[in-house]
Amino acid sequence: MAKTRFPKDRGLTARMGLTIFFIGLLYAAVVGALLAFRFSIAFVGVIAGGLLFIQYFFSDKIALAAMRAQVVTPTEAPQLHALVDRLCALADMPKPKVAIANNDIPNAFATGRNPSNAVVCATTGLLRRLNEEELEAVISHELSHVAHRDVAVMTIASFLGMVAGFLTRIELWSGAAFGGGDRRNNNQSEGFGVVVFLATIVVYAISFLLTRTLSRYRELAADRSGAILTGRPSNLKSALIKITGEMGRIPTKDLRNASAFNAFYFAPALTKDSIGGLFSTHPSLEKRIAQLDKIERELSK
Repeated sequence: MAKTRFPKDRGLTARMGLTIFFIGLLYAAVVGALLAFRFSIAFVGVIAGGLLFIQYFFSDKIALAAMRAQVVTPTEAPQLHALVDRLCALADMPKPKVAIANNDIPNAFATGRNPSNAVVCATTGLLRRLNEEELEAVISHELSHVAHRDVAVMTIASFLGMVAGFLTRIELWSGAAFGGGDRRNNNQSEGFGVVVFLATIVVYAISFLLTRTLSRYRELAADRSGAILTGRPSNLKSALIKITGEMGRIPTKDLRNASAFNAFYFAPALTKDSIGGLFSTHPSLEKRIAQLDKIERELSK
């Protein structure tokens, strides 16, 4: 992680390293499978390299565009900029760009490949609902993501799943488009197609589970680091409770549309408690509050 005053989290560092390691193994397996079955080196290299380049170097712009957020100047949002300035000075870290999304869902997120190319974004719904202390706690949480560099790791970790989904669609399309011709060749082609299709499905599933596991831990790590930096875990606890309560006032359609970005949000737009939270992007509210209560007791000693 970057050298800041945010406390280091060896557990997060280890999990990020392990995730990247396994994603790398999966990536190598996919490339090997594609080269073994009719895909040329040029095709695999161009598609994989191009997608990774775009996602890594333009992830901040993609996220802002998807959220319909705009980078704002200190003149346009003086209070939010002043808050970010204070926290960055306290954390001894470079100031990221500041953005606001015109969205009533109370939330925030951070994006960017490193602290020098990061963006911290808050929605208008969040700015309207939280007081200054609660907003400071949420922004401290997001700055922790930037300092720990886990945003970049999540971007890379999600890449292989995206490639697997893309190749699955390519295989389905090519099978439908070139279904005619010699029967023997068709049978052989279909056999290759089934193998590639099943392989990409398995890779996508493993990638999905790895990113979900990392996502849940990194949220706890950001809660912990952000609360320790400000020294006021109760403010983050208050923000979590308020945001969770206010989510119930947002139309379900809007929450469903926003849920695709849950892994990067401060709080999930739409929660699904399935298989003991295995598919969840965030730990439960109860778990997050319990951790903050523990930090509060430790800081008061």
